[in-house]
Amino acid sequence: MKQVSQKIQAGLSTRWGFFLFAVGLFWLKTIYAYQTKFNLGVKGGMQAFLMTINPIPTTLLLFGIALFMNGRKSYITLIVVDLITSAWLFANILYYREFSDFLTFTLMKGSSSVSNNLGKSIAGIIEYSDFLVFADVVILIILLATKLIKIDRSIFMKRNAFAITGLSVVLFGANLGMAEADRSGLLTRTFDNNYIVKYLGMNAYTVYDGVKTTKNNAIKANADSSSMSSVLKYLKENRVSPNVEYTGVAKGKNVFVIHLESFQQFLIDYKWDGQEVTPNINKLYHESDTLSFDNFFNQVGQGKTADAELMLENSLFGLQEGAAMVTQGTTNTFQAAPAILDQQGYTTASFHGDVPSFWNRDNTYKSWGYDYFFSSQYFKEGKGYNVGYGLKDKIFMQDSAQYVEQLPQPFYAKLITVTNHYPYLLDKQNQSIAKTDTGDDTVDGYVQTAKYLDQALGEFMTWMEKTGLDKNSMVVLYGDHYGISGNHKKAVAKLLGQDKFTDFDNAQFQRVPFMIHMPGLKGGVNHTYGGEIDVLPTLLNLLGVKNDDTIQFGSDLLAANRNQTVAFRNGDFVAPDYTKVGSTYYDTKTGKALTKLTTKQKQRVLVLSEHVTEELSLSDKVISGDLLRFYTPVGFEDPDKSQISYKVTDAKAQLKAANKKSKTSVIQQNGGKSTMNLYQTDAPELK
Repeated sequence: MKQVSQKIQAGLSTRWGFFLFAVGLFWLKTIYAYQTKFNLGVKGGMQAFLMTINPIPTTLLLFGIALFMNGRKSYITLIVVDLITSAWLFANILYYREFSDFLTFTLMKGSSSVSNNLGKSIAGIIEYSDFLVFADVVILIILLATKLIKIDRSIFMKRNAFAITGLSVVLFGANLGMAEADRSGLLTRTFDNNYIVKYLGMNAYTVYDGVKTTKNNAIKANADSSSMSSVLKYLKENRVSPNVEYTGVAKGKNVFVIHLESFQQFLIDYKWDGQEVTPNINKLYHESDTLSFDNFFNQVGQGKTADAELMLENSLFGLQEGAAMVTQGTTNTFQAAPAILDQQGYTTASFHGDVPSFWNRDNTYKSWGYDYFFSSQYFKEGKGYNVGYGLKDKIFMQDSAQYVEQLPQPFYAKLITVTNHYPYLLDKQNQSIAKTDTGDDTVDGYVQTAKYLDQALGEFMTWMEKTGLDKNSMVVLYGDHYGISGNHKKAVAKLLGQDKFTDFDNAQFQRVPFMIHMPGLKGGVNHTYGGEIDVLPTLLNLLGVKNDDTIQFGSDLLAANRNQTVAFRNGDFVAPDYTKVGSTYYDTKTGKALTKLTTKQKQRVLVLSEHVTEELSLSDKVISGDLLRFYTPVGFEDPDKSQISYKVTDAKAQLKAANKKSKTSVIQQNGGKSTMNLYQTDAPELK
């Protein structure tokens, strides 16, 4: 035993031995932090494997710096690097505990934001076990100080140091390749910092955030107030007057925006297995007091849901790469629906049954001016409550109602459903319709989750009727993006009863529902062509909110003589007369490809193409350059983000104070009693 101990001591007293021992200790403590201090949402063997190995490449690279030095300097350098990276890990543990996200350079630059998010007292959130992330540093120092490990003063060959650097790069490349294979677009879409950490590691996330921040800052640094001139000129020339007949018809009403995840227009009135897939949504769609749009398209890019939210609440397009909510949501100036309506006396709140950091909502919503953000932290947990990207819709909608009834009226409330999300999985006890029979696993479960979403919506609408909320509310429903991509042509053709599914068909398949329901509203099915970019100006006109000097690229869907060209993020478009897919133009009415354009057709498609290109490029300019900081509409005030907190205790205290001050909430109007006894759900998990 003594000989074994001596051999270990001798091995650790070599440069190689000490280096590998230090790397091993750092790896162990990082895995400990991943599993006990963060909620990375690891699912499946591949994600677990990548989370386990991802600290190794960057640790080899950083600790390898010490191998280029000799003697005492090498050991001191390694310990200093270890201490710095450990301190960074420690800081993220504290920040994550309070904010469910990781520190960014942008947040650190605005130190007040960090201090606000961390709370008034770090001591109040710190735990003794947090200090274990420094254990490896302490162990190394003690072993060297007691000379249980002796400093190796021999010359270390530089080629060996370079070999370690090379090995770290190769290992990181392999790590990244496996990560991209498991999560396509990991670094370009960037929907959640948790994903970067669990796939590539804390150090890689830090570098990624630094590069992203530098890139964004460079673009913004070159922008100034004159950069707005081309945007203002375009909007002046293209602004359309809203429909006067509908101006202010919903003034003072509550607004519910129901986000129908991955819900496509073809599901309206679609039948399978002898029954309607979405009877509740179908009923709303056809009611006389519902404005429904059958040529309404999703216009998302890589940001998918994030792009849809951005367009819906800002009338700005998503970026060509990545998600603006992630890359610019924390720092940019926005003039979004929540801030606009907040200044009209509305209480504003968003509801989502997933972690607050997804799509950077916890930061972006502050920039947009949301008073409240009810995320997964606010809702109860239980066995089988979650599926895929958060709480199942029936549980989520019921849980949301308990906060809706506390909101002072009028309010603007957005509820984001998630169950009808790819890969459309639903446990057997919640299935109420058979899968379709296309033979494509991605497609066939779609009707099951769509029906479940429809049932959840029906339960929520019934509760609204029982409480009387329906009489004083405008309900807006929209599909955020496609549910079935164009990669499933054969299955979609069978689903739709077609012989084939062409590129033109896929462009038309991008239709998603958009409907506005309100008692007394002059409704009907409207055939105008439009998209998510047009939602905000449409709603503001219905609410009677002045909207003639804002930076919005959409137009009121009810306006006469509006431009009906629907721009897609890749530059393609759909219009009532022509559709562009790649380099091919189609007659929209017949679907026929135009192989030889007439002179008149060439002129027309050129006008349409130039309009789309200009619209997208100017919107990108606004976001990338943060140009709204140079322009403020008359009467608008930027939200004070320092006064907004989505911490559960803060929000509940704020709601309590608001209800004391205002007697307009559903609870207050019900004599201070909750109406949750009126909410009925058949969710089996709650029985």
